[in-house]
Amino acid sequence: MAPTNSEQRDTTTVVPPHPVLNEYYSRPDERQGFVADLFDGCARYYNRVGTMLDFGSGRWYRRDALRRAGLRKGMRLLDVAAGTGLMTRGGVDITGKENVVGVDPSQGMLGEAKKAVTAPLVRGRAEALPFRSERFDMLSMGFALRHVPDLGIAFREYFRILKPGGRIILLETPRPETRFGRWFVKTHFQRVLPWMARVTFRNEPAQLLMKFYWDTIDQCVPPETILAVLRKTGFVDVKLRRTYLMINEYTATRPLK
Repeated sequence: MAPTNSEQRDTTTVVPPHPVLNEYYSRPDERQGFVADLFDGCARYYNRVGTMLDFGSGRWYRRDALRRAGLRKGMRLLDVAAGTGLMTRGGVDITGKENVVGVDPSQGMLGEAKKAVTAPLVRGRAEALPFRSERFDMLSMGFALRHVPDLGIAFREYFRILKPGGRIILLETPRPETRFGRWFVKTHFQRVLPWMARVTFRNEPAQLLMKFYWDTIDQCVPPETILAVLRKTGFVDVKLRRTYLMINEYTATRPLK
């Protein structure tokens, strides 16, 4: 059942995607500055870091995820936290560059994206999207939900810019459920990937990014919380699909009325 209007307007409960990570910043209001500096610092190497993570499968996987979520030719897509543009480019492949917009808070990441993305790119944050209401048919966000300050604020913005009947797809890396799985992924992110980054391109922000990624994955709120906030925001047909690549795909729809 869809939430009432009063539930949709409730802005008193703050739902950060994870608690303050004292190793990186000490207060909630320091999170955004730390994340911005981190991504700006490693932007030049980010695609190479991504290849280490997904072995080059990132673009085709994102394109297929968009198709599974219902993106079709002629639909308007907003890609939030576009980064270097892998998901934005997947959207262009499906619906055309004239129907896709990418938005990201990092000037460095946008600079890298412009080298490969033909669609418009705009600087902006998930919690304050610089677009008019009811403009897009679909909104995507790839592996960046852990970096927003408040899930509720971000989801209300997503709801606002979607047309009635519009859909969202959010991709996230879940915390492994088994002890061995957590040990394996933690070792990969905290030791193997930073070592590879150090040897390959000697960029300290890229090394730190891998460690930060694991901590945000490990401390992220459970999927049930994300689904609950989506429903409270007013979305319907809220679903979670776990892919064979161990990626969570969250989808939801803005009601027609």
